Amino acid sequence: MAQPDPIPSMAIRDAATVILVRDPATSPRVLMGQRGATAAFMPDKFVFPGGAVDAGDATVPLAAGPGEVCRARLAGETTGATPDQLAAAAVRELWEETGQCLGRPGEWSDAPDDWSGFAERGLVPDASPLSFFFRALTPPGRSRRFDARFFIADAAALATDPDDFSRAEDELIHLSWVPLGEVRALNLPFITRVVLAELAQHLPSTAAPARVPFIRNDVIDGRVIWL
Repeated sequence: MAQPDPIPSMAIRDAATVILVRDPATSPRVLMGQRGATAAFMPDKFVFPGGAVDAGDATVPLAAGPGEVCRARLAGETTGATPDQLAAAAVRELWEETGQCLGRPGEWSDAPDDWSGFAERGLVPDASPLSFFFRALTPPGRSRRFDARFFIADAAALATDPDDFSRAEDELIHLSWVPLGEVRALNLPFITRVVLAELAQHLPSTAAPARVPFIRNDVIDGRVIWL
């Protein structure tokens, strides 16, 4: 496979996003939330849970990491974060922004502060339900730039009540399961619309796709590369 041109790394942060799908085979719904009007990045937009990778994500004790196919793709295309670090960030962002947990029963006595509530539930993070689905680079000229990896997962893998958002932080409001046929009526970022189009073709499967689209919005060009 031909490798893409190097991506300028200045001011670009690795990020992870979770596309959580409920009832994918019957009446698919995706978990969405709205960013605040004063948010520095994508204000007022409805988005999937996600955010920047933290250095501490590299030390998270995953019960299981992403599958072999996803791991190989992430390892071959990453700009710095490891596959497990990206997956841990996805699990953490889902937990922080929605209160939902991808985890397995286990003891985690030394969990850092941002994972303390997760550990108090008697859970250790589990990234095995996540499948690497999409990658996109924020275009130049934006207030912040991210190299975002989108992971898809079936909500049946949650260790928590999918309707309970009481443990969510306040970064996203109006958290809800939106029917796939209605989600395009929301105020969505352009890239989210592109991802949703891919999702509609991929469902009812939530497994790793045959190939992963990578939208390069870099200073070189705007190519789509298939990973």
